[in-house]
Amino acid sequence: MNISEKDWKLFKEKLPLWQERYIEKLNSEYIQILNSKENPSEKFWILENKIKTDRRKAGVIVEMSRKNMLPTLWELMSDNAISKTDLIEFSDDVKHKITYFLEL
Repeated sequence: MNISEKDWKLFKEKLPLWQERYIEKLNSEYIQILNSKENPSEKFWILENKIKTDRRKAGVIVEMSRKNMLPTLWELMSDNAISKTDLIEFSDDVKHKITYFLEL
């Protein structure tokens, strides 16, 4: 699929904001782990495993390219880093494709 220039510019503008918001959510989850009643070593290993998993998610890091834009949007939606309301400004074509992939 060809990504329009408008959608591409919007994606490049929104992605860093979405990532910051997602990382803020992750940080809150990390704080909850650290404040849990588990012993210190258990908290450490739980946190280490969570960070190891989280750092590979699109809400944290992605390859910025047009060809990866739709898969990235799909992954962001799947990880609850963004919602359908975050896609309001995108073209109907992009919204339709993302919705289609999520329904599979």
